[in-house]
Amino acid sequence: MTWDEMAPLLWENTWQTAQMVLWSTLFTALLGLPLGVALIVTDRGGLFPSWTLNRVLALVVNVGRSLPFIILMIAVIPFTRMIVGTTIGTAATVVPLTLGAAPFFARLVETSLREVGADKVQAAHAMGASRTTIIGKVLLPEAMPGLVAGLTVTVVALISYSAMAGAIGGGGLGDLAIRYGYQRFETTLMVITVVVLVVIVQLVQTLGDTVARRLQRG
Repeated sequence: MTWDEMAPLLWENTWQTAQMVLWSTLFTALLGLPLGVALIVTDRGGLFPSWTLNRVLALVVNVGRSLPFIILMIAVIPFTRMIVGTTIGTAATVVPLTLGAAPFFARLVETSLREVGADKVQAAHAMGASRTTIIGKVLLPEAMPGLVAGLTVTVVALISYSAMAGAIGGGGLGDLAIRYGYQRFETTLMVITVVVLVVIVQLVQTLGDTVARRLQRG
């Protein structure tokens, strides 16, 4: 296969991977952030302590994190079809990507929030701040560098997941590597695909680290 033949395939599938990762990152943040906050505030000594709710949330997160992504993709096929009307392609892949990454991100959010000093929460309490105000004005802003770092790790994981999605027709660079690099023995294309994935991961990690450092200094 010549470069003129490979270039359009690489561009198209890189764009598909970018779409999958961007949309799934958005939905993962929308689901994982409140879930992580809920794990903290419902824990013993939290702002809204509830042992039962905390155990239920922890169970949901642990189950979501324990499933290998390739199994999760297959297990949620009926749900994916119900949501987007199909089980193949970029749009369909966003569903299992989000379901796989949201519990992972929720735990990272929980870890970041636990690092916020208890004295800051107590000081806000002493000044008469409500519990919801403490979440929005103290916990989340103070944990922001850790949250950005956690989101960066999650995006890198999503890039890896998106490559695996190619195994069931999810499109993107993983699909390209399987269909051409593996099934058609196009070794050169396989190597280039790996290089592109590595470059994307490096760019994402560098950007996330830079933002997290600036927030920490600020």
